[in-house]
Amino acid sequence: MFQTAKALFLYCISPVHMGAGTAVGLIDNPIQRERHTDYPLFAGSGLKGAVRHRAWTALNGANDNGLLDRLFGPDAGNTELHAGAISFGDAQLVAFPVRCTRRAYVYATSPTALARTVRTLNLLGIEVPWEIPEVKDNFCRIVTDGAPVESGKPLHLESFEHVAVAAPEMNAIADWLAGHALPSSEAYAFFREKLKHDLVLLPDGDFGYYVKNATVVEPHVRIHNEKGTAEDGGLFYTENLPPESLLIAPVMASPERSGKGSLRAEDVMKIVLQGGEGIPGLDGQVLQVGGDATTGRGHVVVTTVS
Repeated sequence: MFQTAKALFLYCISPVHMGAGTAVGLIDNPIQRERHTDYPLFAGSGLKGAVRHRAWTALNGANDNGLLDRLFGPDAGNTELHAGAISFGDAQLVAFPVRCTRRAYVYATSPTALARTVRTLNLLGIEVPWEIPEVKDNFCRIVTDGAPVESGKPLHLESFEHVAVAAPEMNAIADWLAGHALPSSEAYAFFREKLKHDLVLLPDGDFGYYVKNATVVEPHVRIHNEKGTAEDGGLFYTENLPPESLLIAPVMASPERSGKGSLRAEDVMKIVLQGGEGIPGLDGQVLQVGGDATTGRGHVVVTTVS
């Protein structure tokens, strides 16, 4: 039974490839997506594995007191199996960067994405002081001050046009996300301000189109080790979630279940998020998730909300 829980916002600062493992279309290496919405996601198992690997690296592979096993659970080959004390849920999409003719890009979201964000926060005991406005087809909702365009004017995203309508509710949503979902350090001051002004609420259908068709798709070529030339049939395409994407995931902790120590749920959460026992904390730090780490992919910055 989990006794404490927090929310993690994950802000992509590089393209991120959390692979689906199978290809069903033109893209050879697609990213993970939800079956019912087609929204990108990060599976909780992948997040947990990335956090464990980060801790393992910090400890230089040492696990003398079994701390990694006590926190995350032992490897499958271990004869003393037990559940880990920390659990990560799937990271769901909150906002997605969409190219804009006025300000490089906007943070696009939708009623469904925001409603699921509110639900996740509420389930973790976090109340939010905002409501989600309605948005009609061919329209979008913007903040009342400092938006990319004035209310009633067209907003051009990718090759499409949406009539922008200001809504006071958007101010509260944008301000809250800017203050809670991004790190408080000076390095992210520009992006906090941009999120306050450039959050755009789209109809679910339009948002769904962008998150499916505006990801980063990169060509890769396998090189022959001896010849140094491209191998026959070596061209393949890999999909990435673009930088500036924002996701939310729950993290929950229980007392350790190994029977070899006395870590409380609060201790487990503190070690993982704030650091301790030689393990650096996650809060406000960069975590590498997914594949293609050697080409600079998979960097997300983690922000904790409780």
